[in-house]
Amino acid sequence: MAKLLELGCLLSLCLVGILGLADAVPVTSCKQMPYPEACYSIAQASPHFGDEKALLGFNLFNLRGAMARVQLTVKLASAVKQFLFDGPTRAAWADCMELAEDTIHNLNRSLRSSSAPLSGDDVLTWLSATIADHQTCLNGFTELNLSPVAKAAMPFISTNVSQFLSNSLAVTRANAATMLGGGGGGRRLLSRGFPSWVSAGDRKLLQSSSVKADLVVAKDGSGNYKTISEAVAAAAKLRSSTKRFVIRVKAGVYKENVDIPKSMKNLMIVGDGIDSTVVTGSRNVQDGSTTFRSATFAVVGDGFIAKDITFENTAGAAKHQAVALRSGADLSVFYRCSFKGYQDTLYVHSQRQFYRDCDIYGTVDFIFGDAVAVLQNCNIYVRKPMSNQKNTITAQGRSDPNENTGISVHNSKVTAASDLKPVQSSFKTFLGRPWREYSRTVFMQCTLDGLIAPAGWLEWSGSFALKTLYYGEYKNTGAGAGTGGRVKWGGYRVITSAAEAGKFTVGSFLGGNSWIPATGVPFTPGL
Repeated sequence: MAKLLELGCLLSLCLVGILGLADAVPVTSCKQMPYPEACYSIAQASPHFGDEKALLGFNLFNLRGAMARVQLTVKLASAVKQFLFDGPTRAAWADCMELAEDTIHNLNRSLRSSSAPLSGDDVLTWLSATIADHQTCLNGFTELNLSPVAKAAMPFISTNVSQFLSNSLAVTRANAATMLGGGGGGRRLLSRGFPSWVSAGDRKLLQSSSVKADLVVAKDGSGNYKTISEAVAAAAKLRSSTKRFVIRVKAGVYKENVDIPKSMKNLMIVGDGIDSTVVTGSRNVQDGSTTFRSATFAVVGDGFIAKDITFENTAGAAKHQAVALRSGADLSVFYRCSFKGYQDTLYVHSQRQFYRDCDIYGTVDFIFGDAVAVLQNCNIYVRKPMSNQKNTITAQGRSDPNENTGISVHNSKVTAASDLKPVQSSFKTFLGRPWREYSRTVFMQCTLDGLIAPAGWLEWSGSFALKTLYYGEYKNTGAGAGTGGRVKWGGYRVITSAAEAGKFTVGSFLGGNSWIPATGVPFTPGL
């Protein structure tokens, strides 16, 4: 503890050392930030602040300040003697270190793009991901019910990283709004052309019935490897940095936990069909994993594509949080896949994600996270929960009003799974509940069966987030689609304008017109 406090007292010197020269901007501009004091502290830390005014802009000023604070946090955390912790605490600490490195990665590419005139939406996505990373770090310790003293000692809290990230996001959001002419809530991908990982051959890969694979995984030994993890490790050594690498996974049940790292970009995994190729595991919070680490399959490498495969967590309802798939992969696509679990099945953690013709099974908060995620033409199957539980389909995690994130469910069907159907009148099912203060979720042109409770949405805790959330429904049909008995929260609305609903389509919300066509996945860009 004394060592942490000593390092904390050297904060301003550390900032100067990491920043070099602070970005120049009139200090009075800090008054417009969500956290002015955090902004001022960066300027005050640099003796060269005045000299740099003419050279560096306010956006860069805040981005570099956020980078300095995250790097300081990593330095402080690395100095802690982790062997003093118990196993679960070490696990949560390891999550935070990984997430901090991801934050540094996203800040670095935001800094590289800060001078590009048409990179606003990319940077908004990457900075929103840093907010998600920090919240996820803190979630792990909350799940462990650490004592207040232990929490106070965590550099992940004591360095106020979230304030610096929030300031950077606020400036970037304001700049992006200016570039787009201000105002409108509709979003578009601002990068020119297709992402670097897209090739013309990707369309053929997904549309072809027989994919030419670089590696084949087969349980019976007829392929190159018997496990997916072995194939991924081999791919890291064999792949080209520009060419998409394809792993075919033959029919079979693969009992393993798979991690696709950030360095593994442009990876495509193709199975032999839903419920034919199955990746399954059973990690869960009750057995000592964090929610983040419980995923059977986790991917953070940009440009990931999965097709014709089932991702499953078999821990069961009694084990509570148990993730089947977690994705923090930017510009990722899941096509004709299935996700099976109970609580926290599909973790749309961060970045831009598209799900098409997929099946999702679960009970509590089973589509959750803080990505920019669109689920289109999907089947959402609500399972039978434990006797004392209510079903909640979504729990979106937007914690900052400037994040561009949310969950959009479009042209999909919500119905009872086979185990719930005979007893669905005994359990209440809701479209979602607000995990974070600015939770944002819409259901548009969906079929909602009669299992949906008349109120539609459920509180998280009392009045928390009920005025600041954004929950919307647009032209849904089915026995559960009636809005006459819906909640009366300030943040809930029945969307009647096609223009408002259009902000949450694949084309606008996800910028999908700019990158999904090259993948070959069918999609509807608008309503």
